[in-house]
Amino acid sequence: MTIIVRNLSDQLVSLLRDRILSGQVNNDLPIRQDALAAELGVSKIPLREALARLEEEGLVASQANRGFYVRPMTTEEAEEVYALRIRLEPDAMMRAAERASKEERKHAIDLAERMDEIQKEHGEGVGAFNRRFHHALYAPSRQPVTVNILDRLQVLSERYVRKHLEPLGRDERANEEHRGLLAAWLACDTETLRELARAHTAKTLDDLRNQFNQLEGAN
Repeated sequence: MTIIVRNLSDQLVSLLRDRILSGQVNNDLPIRQDALAAELGVSKIPLREALARLEEEGLVASQANRGFYVRPMTTEEAEEVYALRIRLEPDAMMRAAERASKEERKHAIDLAERMDEIQKEHGEGVGAFNRRFHHALYAPSRQPVTVNILDRLQVLSERYVRKHLEPLGRDERANEEHRGLLAAWLACDTETLRELARAHTAKTLDDLRNQFNQLEGAN
């Protein structure tokens, strides 16, 4: 695969981010920059710049004599990320529900329908659509600083969303909760929306705690 030289840095960041979030990059081994640069048809300089930006996002880390590697998922990170989302996302969604345009409402509906189709087909990309759906519900809040923070939290959440959806039946519950969120958002029922948003995120965190505890008990 060769990348067309157009906004190369942004393209590399997006491509590498997608690979990390979809689990294509092993978090136990250093990222082989020579091989990756050759595969993508780029030099190591823009690749290192892209990895440095992903380090700022919290997806990768660097160590002397080891280079860059994907940061492992941990209970501590999940607790922090989801606690911040619980504090920020419900209020942002409430403001967005009151300020969203007709086009923004249609966009949220379209995303929800597409995500439902992908989950029924057990297709790839559920995590990415989940991130885009949540963004659609808080972005119309017209609060750029809050939206930027939430977007970064959503990126960090995406790997945990994939982990959360591993057990059978979780995707159906997630779809049901998303439908409830969307209905309250479209109706501008802000109090219901706040409670549903908090419960949706809190349930996911509870499930993740249990999954991590089970993994730790098995080791």
